[in-house]
This record gives sequence, C-alpha cells and structure tokens, in this order.
Amino acid sequence: MTQQRRRPWIVGVSGASGTPFAASVLRGLLAAGESVDLVVSRASRLTLLDETGIPFRDAHWREDLGSWLARGADGKPDTFRPDVRDVRHWAAGDLAAGPSSGSYPAKGMLIVPASTACVAGVALGLSKDLLQRAASVTLKERRTLVVAVRETPLSGSTLKQMVALDEAGAVVLPASPAFYAGAKHIQDLVDFVAGRVLDAAGVPHQLYRRWEGELGGGSRD
Repeated sequence: MTQQRRRPWIVGVSGASGTPFAASVLRGLLAAGESVDLVVSRASRLTLLDETGIPFRDAHWREDLGSWLARGADGKPDTFRPDVRDVRHWAAGDLAAGPSSGSYPAKGMLIVPASTACVAGVALGLSKDLLQRAASVTLKERRTLVVAVRETPLSGSTLKQMVALDEAGAVVLPASPAFYAGAKHIQDLVDFVAGRVLDAAGVPHQLYRRWEGELGGGSRD
C-alpha cells in the first residue's frame, strides 16, 4: 500500500508580540492530527525570548519548541503536553526550503502573529525570508492564507496593505479576543483567537465556546 503523502500546514511566526497565539494554534493543529511545517523569523525569536524566556535555536529547535508549547499563556511551564513529532522546522533564511516552491505539497499557511512589517512584505510580494516567500507561494497557488495581524493602532499604509491581502485571497484576521465565550483566564482569550484562526483554515478544534444565540450563556458556565 502506498504511504499517504504528507501535506502540512505551514505556520509562520513573525516578530509581533503574541507568541502565545502561535503556541495555541500549533497545539490546535497537532491535536487535530495535522502535520506542521514551522518557520520562525529572526525577529520572532527575540519576541519569544522576551515574552517567555525560551530561546529558539535551529540546532535545538525540537527541544525549544516542546518547552514553548508546554507553557501556558500565564507563564506556567508544563501546562500542556504537546506531541511535536509531526512538526518540521525550516530556518527562516533557507530560501531553498520546501515551502519556497509551489510544487511543495501544503494545505495552506497561517501567519500567527503577523507584524505590520510582515503584512507589508507579503502584500508587496517581497521574499526577504522564507516566511514571506512561503506566503507569496501560498497566494499564487490559491491556497488558504490566514494572516493574524497583531498591532494597534493601525496606520493608513497598513490598512491599505491589509485590503491588498484580502483582495489577493488571504483571510486577514486581527488578533482580537472576544468575551462572549465566558473567558475566565488569559489562556481562554488566547485560545479564542487561535480558534478563530483554525476556523478560517477549516481545522476542527474545541478551543473556545461557540455562540449559540443565548444571551449570558458564557457567564453561566
């Protein structure tokens, strides 16, 4: 029997604040049985170190990824027990990597969080690193691209670039948590945003309580 060909979701992590959003999306994909190709930009490594104290090193990426995904949004280590065996890491500077080509089999790409610099680069079709190149490939191949923008306030130029991404077929998804789901902890707010990213990608999950048309339902849980 021929082995089924691996078709991963590409997850790009840019330098915006919000590494817990990326961690929740990654855990959600893995929990759903999805394969993941991970691209962590240079700037995001500094953000990750600042927000969590965890480095992300190419030579020890699996160990560092495990520590990152095990950490809760409140900073507590060993909150989760992620299985990262079906994650493949590509260095951000590797423009010869698989995701740089449209012939590489992938379901789509999720950029979480997306900085304004990342938004500009993708909207303009730049390929300064693998993250931007993979996003450009995703658009040209008409695959799902979800861009979780994490910035406030937004400048006029960024708003125009977000419109350009929408017109190119991307889903522009600001990292804006909602409160109707009955959030009681910071992890609940993070998981809401991650859940909306997975919703846009069509990946099933149970990260947040969905609206069912009942006022006050979340507050009674």
